[in-house]
Amino acid sequence: MSRTPTPIVLSFRRTFALLILLVVLPSAGLSGFGVVAIINERAAVEKRLEAAWHGTLETLAAELPQALRQAQFVERGVQLALVTPEGQVLSEVPFEVRGGQVESSSATLSGALKAVQPDLQNLPSGRTVFSLPVGGQPRLIAAERTGDGVRGAQLSDAAVETLLAGRADRLLTSQEPVRFALLPVPRETGEGLVNRLMSEVVQVRANALGPPVLAERVLLPPLQDFRLVVLPTGEDPVARASTRNRAVYAVLLGLFYLTLTFGVVYTGRALYREAKLSRLKTDFVSLVSHELRTPLTSIRMFIETLSLGRLKDPAQTQEVLQLLTRETERLSTLIERVLDWARIESGRKEYHREVLEVGQVVEAAVAAFRAQRLDSGVELKVDVPAGLPRVEVDRHAVAGALLNLLQNAYKYSGQDKRIALSARADGRWVGLSVEDNGVGIAARERKRIFERFYRVDNLLTRKTEGSGLGLAITKRIIEAHGGRVVVHSEVGKGSRFTLQLPVGKA
Repeated sequence: MSRTPTPIVLSFRRTFALLILLVVLPSAGLSGFGVVAIINERAAVEKRLEAAWHGTLETLAAELPQALRQAQFVERGVQLALVTPEGQVLSEVPFEVRGGQVESSSATLSGALKAVQPDLQNLPSGRTVFSLPVGGQPRLIAAERTGDGVRGAQLSDAAVETLLAGRADRLLTSQEPVRFALLPVPRETGEGLVNRLMSEVVQVRANALGPPVLAERVLLPPLQDFRLVVLPTGEDPVARASTRNRAVYAVLLGLFYLTLTFGVVYTGRALYREAKLSRLKTDFVSLVSHELRTPLTSIRMFIETLSLGRLKDPAQTQEVLQLLTRETERLSTLIERVLDWARIESGRKEYHREVLEVGQVVEAAVAAFRAQRLDSGVELKVDVPAGLPRVEVDRHAVAGALLNLLQNAYKYSGQDKRIALSARADGRWVGLSVEDNGVGIAARERKRIFERFYRVDNLLTRKTEGSGLGLAITKRIIEAHGGRVVVHSEVGKGSRFTLQLPVGKA
């Protein structure tokens, strides 16, 4: 038959489930916010860096067109070059437009100039720098009018970046290793969803393959096809800051969950201990009430028999008086055992140790066993060899522990009761063993038999009176003397309990 869970166990399960629910929901919400924060962290860092570089980019965007216009066209042999006042050459491919013809060493540049040739005739006097699509990519072009023609050159990207670097050195406010560059402004390839998606894919691919852009500023016309950008030359500061913040968050989140787990486990254990203690208290009250009721009922029945004068024979009267004495002793023993356990649990149990022969302890236990008339109908063998090491123990406490074992051996043996009490020396230990031919103890029960109020559930134990405190008290007494209790048992063949005491000391 399946057992119905007790109300205490059900209450513990409900309480623990509620605790988990109250913990898991806020934790899940916190984790969700954490994931969102990690996702948005990079964007936040990018915005902070962009704001930090905003002033520098604004200044460079205003100075770059002026610096390009200050450069002069110089004839170097047969080549035309654009040279800054500092002597830096900015041009790479010269050209000349005259009489409707475009002359250049670059066919791509010539084709681009022919497409805008009518506009070239309307250039203002002086040097002009503008952007022009060349081969599908915008390029910087410097040009000036010469009579009825136009001459100029396509500028070198590397030379322009060098010019930017020279002007940016005095504007740097951060220790981050960066460089300034001109990059094309991303343009949509056309209308429609597919074209926009393709444009986005190209942009994402460029960002993934190239260095990350820390900040950017689109230049004003006629250089509107270019954007001035800040690129890191060392470790990506965005990735570094994001990684650092994520690591800090991960550590804090890990510590939170570690503390949370510890708190849940500790609270769960506390709840379980409280539930178990409550159940033990209930079992204790029920058990003690039952154990007290039996002798009290017998005592009341015998007293009523005597008070009513129903016994005329002096022999019967004497027998009833003996039964009263036995029930009174039984009641006294039960109460003393409960009080003894209470003293042990509260730490008020005092032990008066003295150096004794092992035989003295054994004799005290056997005498108490026989005084309770438990030796009738049992074959009791006592084997205590001479010359055993002496032990330093409390005579009454250890004899009481040994008596508990003898009582259990008597109660849980069958009709043919055989008990063997022996003592042996084993190195620095002296072992006092009680062996019986009783029902034995299953392996899964051997650890629990020393728990307070626990009794093995079988047919014999149901019929046998007991408080469930005897082995618990025995174990605590022996451990208080620095010893241990060892159990060897086989179901159906009997058990052997050994009290191992240290030689000559507690």
